[in-house]
Amino acid sequence: MELNQPLAYRMRPKSLDEFVGQEHIVGKDKLLYRTIQADRLSSIILWGPPGCGKTSLAKVISETTQYKFTKINAVTSGVSDIKRAVEEAGNLLLNPSGKCILFIDEIHRFNKLQQDALLPYVEDGTVILIGATTENPYFEVNKALISRSMVIKLEPLKKTDIIQVLKNAITSKDGLGNYRIQISDSTIETIAEISNGDVRTALNGLEIAVLTTKMGKDGIIEITDEIASQSMNTKKAMFDKTGDSHYDNISAMIKSMRGSDPDAAIFYLARALNAGEDPVFLARRITICASEDVGMANPNALVVATSAMEAVRMIGMPEARIILAEAVTYVAISKKSNATYLGINRAMEDVKTKNTGTIPMHIRNAPAEGMSQFGYGKGYKYPHDFPGHFVEQQYLPDEMLGTKYYIKDENCIDNSYNTQE
Repeated sequence: MELNQPLAYRMRPKSLDEFVGQEHIVGKDKLLYRTIQADRLSSIILWGPPGCGKTSLAKVISETTQYKFTKINAVTSGVSDIKRAVEEAGNLLLNPSGKCILFIDEIHRFNKLQQDALLPYVEDGTVILIGATTENPYFEVNKALISRSMVIKLEPLKKTDIIQVLKNAITSKDGLGNYRIQISDSTIETIAEISNGDVRTALNGLEIAVLTTKMGKDGIIEITDEIASQSMNTKKAMFDKTGDSHYDNISAMIKSMRGSDPDAAIFYLARALNAGEDPVFLARRITICASEDVGMANPNALVVATSAMEAVRMIGMPEARIILAEAVTYVAISKKSNATYLGINRAMEDVKTKNTGTIPMHIRNAPAEGMSQFGYGKGYKYPHDFPGHFVEQQYLPDEMLGTKYYIKDENCIDNSYNTQE
C-alpha cells in the first residue's frame, strides 16, 4: 500500500542516521541530535521553507521517542483536537508516561485562541510541542509559546544534499528501486538545481519523470535533461510574496541599490517578480531608495523612480519588468547621499522634543488687511530683488538659530547661491 504513496512520502527518513542535511542542528555533535537520541526533548518550533525537512524531522522524533506521538495539522484542526490529544496523553492505562509529543504542522495557521489553548499543557509538561512553520514564528506564534520553546531555523537543503536524496530514491526499494532507471549525474544535478533547496519538489519531479516516460525495449527508463526539465516545469521560487522571505528579499534589493551593486539589485528584483510580487510595490520601494539613499547626490534619481512608478501602473507586467530594471539600475549606479534623510530626521526629533520657539514675524503670512500692523510680514526681504537672488535674513526661530539640518556631504550637488555655506 505504501508504494501507492508519493515518492516524497516514501523517502522520509526513519532515523537520524537517514536524515540528510541540516547538519547545523542534527549533526552528531549538535544539541538537537543528542536531545533526540536521549529522548529528552523539550518543546521546539521548527522554522524553515517548504521541503527543508521539518515534517521529516518530526517523523524521526516519532520513531525514536518513548512518548505517545500525536500529529495534527493546523489547517484542519482546532481546540477540540488539542484537548483530545491531551486527554489521551493523560490516560495512564494507555499512556503510562502521562505525556505526549504533539506535532502541529503549519502552526502559524492557528489563531490566538487556539495557540492559547496549548499554553497550560506545555507549561505543565503534559505536552511536548513540536510546531512546524514556514513563517517567521516571532511574528506568527504567541510570545508565550515562543518563550516556552526552542526555535530552530532550518535552511533550504544544499544541492549536494538533494543529489544524495535523489540517488537514494533511485536505488531504494521504498523509492524507485523496482524500476530500471538510466539517468546521468548531470541530469540529477539539473533536478537538484531546479528544485532550489526543496527536496519535496525534487522528488516529485523525479517521480513524474519516471512515471511518464515510456520504457525502452530492454525495460530501461531513460531520463534525459529535457525530460527532467519538463517534469520540473520552472525553477521553484524561494519565497512567496506574502511570507517572511518577501521582507528579506525586498530588504536585499534595497540594500543592493544603496550599496551601488546593480547586478545584485536586478537579481533580487527578478526574484521578486518571479514570485509574483506586485510591481507597483517594487516601484514604490525604488522611489523611497532614490530619495533616502541617493538624495541630493543625484536628485534626478527621484524623477526617474517616480516616472517608472507611473509607467508601471500604466503598462503592467510583463513589460513593467524592463521599466523596473531601468529604475533599479539607475538608483544603484547613482552617487549616494543621505543628507536630506538625516536632516529631516533631526528636524522631526527637535520638533517633538525641544522648545523650538515661534516663526519670525517677518516671514509670517499676512493675508488679511490690518495684520501687518501687528508685525506679520513686516521687514521681509524678497530675495529676487537682490543680486544673485539671495539676501541674508533670519528664517529660523530665535531658539533654533545656528541649527544645521541639511549638512552637505562630498557627494551632494552644489548648485546653491547661498553664501552662508
